[in-house]
Amino acid sequence: MFPDQDTIAAIATPIGQAGIGIVRMSGPGCFSIAQKIFRPRNPASAFKSHCLCLGQLLEPASNNPIDEVLLTFMKAPRTYTREDVVEIHSHSGYVLLSKILDILLSQGARLARPGEFTMRAFLNGRIDLTQAEAVMDLINSRSERGLVVASRQVQGEFREAIESLKQKAVRILAQAEAAIDFPETDVDAGLRERGPEEIERELVCPIEALMASSEGRIWVDGVSTVIAGRVNVGKSSLLNRLLNEQRAIVTPVPGTTRDIIESSLCIAGIPIRLMDTAGLRSVSDEVEQMGIALTRKKLGEADFVLIVIDRSRPLDQDDLDIMHQIQEKPTLLVMNKMDLPARIHEGVGTDALSRFPCVEISALTGQGLDDLKKAIQKAVLGASLDATSSQAAPNARHRHALGRAVGFFRTAGLRIKEDAPLEIVALELGSGLEALGEITGETTAEDVLDSIFSQFCLGK
Repeated sequence: MFPDQDTIAAIATPIGQAGIGIVRMSGPGCFSIAQKIFRPRNPASAFKSHCLCLGQLLEPASNNPIDEVLLTFMKAPRTYTREDVVEIHSHSGYVLLSKILDILLSQGARLARPGEFTMRAFLNGRIDLTQAEAVMDLINSRSERGLVVASRQVQGEFREAIESLKQKAVRILAQAEAAIDFPETDVDAGLRERGPEEIERELVCPIEALMASSEGRIWVDGVSTVIAGRVNVGKSSLLNRLLNEQRAIVTPVPGTTRDIIESSLCIAGIPIRLMDTAGLRSVSDEVEQMGIALTRKKLGEADFVLIVIDRSRPLDQDDLDIMHQIQEKPTLLVMNKMDLPARIHEGVGTDALSRFPCVEISALTGQGLDDLKKAIQKAVLGASLDATSSQAAPNARHRHALGRAVGFFRTAGLRIKEDAPLEIVALELGSGLEALGEITGETTAEDVLDSIFSQFCLGK
């Protein structure tokens, strides 16, 4: 996991035709490699740290110019990785950027692994693990508010909250260890009297508040939303209407949609990952069966479900079966085809409709679409999430570690109340402190670090 002290290189911008492309190096060999391949227009000002220098990039074998570029040399430790860094700003294009990268590799650099630049920043102490993860959130953010959430985490807001908790845990643990080492003092009595309340106030409650703020992750990650319903109720028409484009094929033939069609959009600022799915029904066609199986899988994974009902037909068993599958998940009933006479209440089991909030629309004409968007906003945000909040929010890995930490701290408080030996109390407090350290990377296993940084692109 830990990198060698070598020089790494990678293309740092998306490959394609554009005005500018950037190739980045980091490591002790950056300066010497740059000197071999770069001819500055003004030698007197070349390679001044943190300044752009205009010149020609050369093919080492022939000394012929490849491109006119801007090169910047940034001397450690005032760099992203806290190592020497060189960036070459050239014209962009797949062949050109690949050629520049090949030149750097031929001069002694090696190809960076995914996320290795950010991993070096972490290992060299420039950022902690929460900030490293926030870099990826910043890149992948799906909304403007998500950018704010990720930016605040990059700046260290979440790290500061964890560090504050760790300091409090260390203070309480120190009291327990002092009582163990010096039993003749009154530290033991003070911890027995005030310890449980202090643990609850200083550790348990703040951690629970942090875990509750994880709902703010929707601004970064988006809301995985499945459009479900029986065949020919208008699921694909609804997708097209929300996207305002012909994304899914719409025909009167049952079973037209067999695969998952996924698109993204923002509704009231909320990033939505919208999935149109195969109509749920009993079929013998093997391909359609596979589509239905995939639909059921996506339903289980979804954050939010739109169940589309054809209000111009009586409710039937297929509708009821779909509603029965949804268990304790934010769901909205979309009564489609309000441009036609309603016959929904002529069917059986209509009392099931009261289980979910409902909105009427016409995917054909667009009638009721604004009401649908407002209903989605209300269903997704609910009453617990502040629609204006942009505080840094823990991700799934953070929540797992916070959950473990709060469990250890609760147990420590309980053991004090039970008059258990303080060695056991100290063990629980120490385990909670270690769980908090996993969040910032101090006690995180190497395989977890590898997994985190492998999700990054090559140039970051």
